[in-house]
Amino acid sequence: MFNRDLVLKQRAEILHALCSSGSTEHLERVLDKLLSQGELIWEEYQNIQVQGRALYTNVRQLLDLVYTKGEDTCEFFLAAVKQVLPEAQGAGITFSGCCSNLEKTGESQSTSSQTLLTQRASLVTKLQACIDGALEALVESGHFTSSDCDDVLLPIHTPSQQARRLLDHVRSKGESAAKCVLHYIQESESSLNQEKWTLSKEFSKYQKKLSSSVSAQSCFLSSYGRTSHMPLDEIYTEAQLELANDFADLSGALDLDDIVGAAGTVNDEADTVLVSGEAGSGKSTVLQRLHLLWARGVSLKGFLLLFPFSCRRLNSEQRELSVQELLFQHCCWPDKEQEEIFQFILDHPHLILFSFDGLDELKQGFSDEHMVCCPTQRAPVNILLFNLLQGFLMKGVRKVVTSRPEAVGPMLKKHLRKEVLLKGFSPSGIDCFVKKHHRDPTVAAKVLESLQMNTALLGLCHSPVLCWIVSQCHKELLGCGEGSPQTITDVYLMILQHFLQHQSPLKSTMGLGWLQEHIKVVLHLGQLAFEGLGTSCYIFTDTDLETCYVTEKDICMGFLILSKDMSSTHSKRYEFLHVTMQCFFAALFIVLSNNTDRSTIHKLFEPQNMKGTRLSSNCFMGCIPSSDQQEQGLEGESVIAETSNLQITATFVSGLLSQRHRSLWFHCCPSAGMEKKVRQVVKCLSKGMHKHFKSIPQPVQGEKKSMHAMPGFVWLIKCIYEMQECKIAKDAMSKLEVDHLKLTYCNIGPVECTALAYVLQYLRNPVGLQLDYNSVGDVGVEQLLPCMHICNSLYLRNNNITDEGIRKLIAKGIQCDNFQKIAYVLSR
Repeated sequence: MFNRDLVLKQRAEILHALCSSGSTEHLERVLDKLLSQGELIWEEYQNIQVQGRALYTNVRQLLDLVYTKGEDTCEFFLAAVKQVLPEAQGAGITFSGCCSNLEKTGESQSTSSQTLLTQRASLVTKLQACIDGALEALVESGHFTSSDCDDVLLPIHTPSQQARRLLDHVRSKGESAAKCVLHYIQESESSLNQEKWTLSKEFSKYQKKLSSSVSAQSCFLSSYGRTSHMPLDEIYTEAQLELANDFADLSGALDLDDIVGAAGTVNDEADTVLVSGEAGSGKSTVLQRLHLLWARGVSLKGFLLLFPFSCRRLNSEQRELSVQELLFQHCCWPDKEQEEIFQFILDHPHLILFSFDGLDELKQGFSDEHMVCCPTQRAPVNILLFNLLQGFLMKGVRKVVTSRPEAVGPMLKKHLRKEVLLKGFSPSGIDCFVKKHHRDPTVAAKVLESLQMNTALLGLCHSPVLCWIVSQCHKELLGCGEGSPQTITDVYLMILQHFLQHQSPLKSTMGLGWLQEHIKVVLHLGQLAFEGLGTSCYIFTDTDLETCYVTEKDICMGFLILSKDMSSTHSKRYEFLHVTMQCFFAALFIVLSNNTDRSTIHKLFEPQNMKGTRLSSNCFMGCIPSSDQQEQGLEGESVIAETSNLQITATFVSGLLSQRHRSLWFHCCPSAGMEKKVRQVVKCLSKGMHKHFKSIPQPVQGEKKSMHAMPGFVWLIKCIYEMQECKIAKDAMSKLEVDHLKLTYCNIGPVECTALAYVLQYLRNPVGLQLDYNSVGDVGVEQLLPCMHICNSLYLRNNNITDEGIRKLIAKGIQCDNFQKIAYVLSR
């Protein structure tokens, strides 16, 4: 098929791919390449890039023009689209027949103005790192005024857009201005090259050694167990990255490079970038991908050294260390000239990058009480980390930190350069991940078909860890028919069965006996997980395993993996393949064991009551600081981090005690004890909801009664959904009497939408549902449809919803008698 025909037949797919991220960046990069190749003239470019016009309209204009220009232009256009689009977004487009190399061999350009066009794509990249210097040079030479500079540096522009705007202004100023900016770029490159040449031989050796070490640690997927054989390149799928707060609607979706880029910066004086996301959203994998691209020299080229740290493993470091010892002992040890290399790091902080994965797993809460300013001064590792993040230590070094959002309080946020939100997979991301996980296209197609038929499960796959579990258990998924998983607990039970039966030498008999066959393994691992959560322990020694009777055979089941704990070289250490798996096994222990305290469930659902409980009777003591611990500097933010894990555990407990799963436990524990635990959970959920309802203020006369729900309310809703019992949902909603339910900024994603729709459908009277500033997306829209009949209005602004998602909402809304209003902002 000719390229012109490909453009015509795939017009809708190309349009969606270039617009679905919500950012104009992909279109602008395609235009840069077409300008560089001479396939577009300047006037045509200006006719396409009309300020204030919708992105979709601009892309349609380009598609019309390219098709009109003929076969050659269509070939270059398809090649440009292929280079620009991330793999997930370009997965459904055929590029066969288009040239793989956009570089043309042609005559050198006679003028600087022509060079601005023919090298536009590369000049945009080069200018992003030196935009201020280029503007200064143009002002000093008299080519630019302060007004020109202000127009280029408008805060609504991303760095790449600022670079393009500068080039457009320069072109309008004539040949002299073009020569000036090209000369500045050339001088900047020469200066950078000169700096590289001055690196000592030993530093260059260390740089290569560190790069090799980072590459070795990053080249295989390390986030989930039993995947050590899986190259990251083959499985990595881009998740949705957005800037936090009010920047989200300005910049659209972000690329990995933007994490450390200038876009979204709120504090130029700060060095720390926070990447926040819920458990299982792929934070560690994103960081691992960044590490690998740096080690290969593909990304983060402005940083000569990158030092990666795991906060989970830093928990095991008992010694007091200096910054130098922390870098060299935990990352990579220089063979020679340690002092010289460290001095270079101190002298050139802007060339160094630190990453800290899993701040929420650090045992000590963030504190600014102990200040350390000297990089050679020894201090506990957590004190070093806090001072690094605040900028008291190693000022100028860029730091990237990952954490769950609820674990980062105002004390740390005031030291952030910016915050990036990781929102999980988009629908196309789910599709791409499943296809990568299954090399057999037939299997991948069946799994995707199964997901499309089960919208609740599709919503769960928005979370990368759940998408991995579903892909891993494809045989169980395809064989379960109408019993397909509906809840998070269902998915984790599926992976439990998959692992246990996969390792069993004799396959279990048909039916529910598989759990009874492996009950000892489950209880041993459950006790380890349970006690670990109680002491904020995520890495376990041989002694920990022996205490909980975990054997080598239990380890071989695959739920525990060897930890890369560099602080311990003499003994093996283990960790659960994911923190959510540790929470799941802790929940299994609570449900199946007769050795837990009678008040465990009550205290699990009300963690503020755990303070002072003995570890022997309830293993959650470590989650709440005593007065002694507070004197040692533990802040409330560590409690928040641990409470999140307890809430995940409580959610699993609710799901495991569902009527749907009780037959599974029939032969494993006494039914009387099980029924008692069910009653305890139901009572806790009812009590928790009642507390929220009591907080509803009386309305002002003439106004509607409104409830502004908090994240804790959403968690209780999720617990009720996991139980899948309509009576509990009806009882909870019978007491909610409001006209307007506000759930803004509550981290509502597709999983939460499923739970909300299940519970809210039992409301007695219609409500206005406000979900502004969340992460609903098109997948979440699907989950909300069942509760549309009980909504009289729906607010979905800033939720990354496309026109297709809104179309489905409107189509459903016009069928509902009560539905009157919808408010939204489209993601273009």
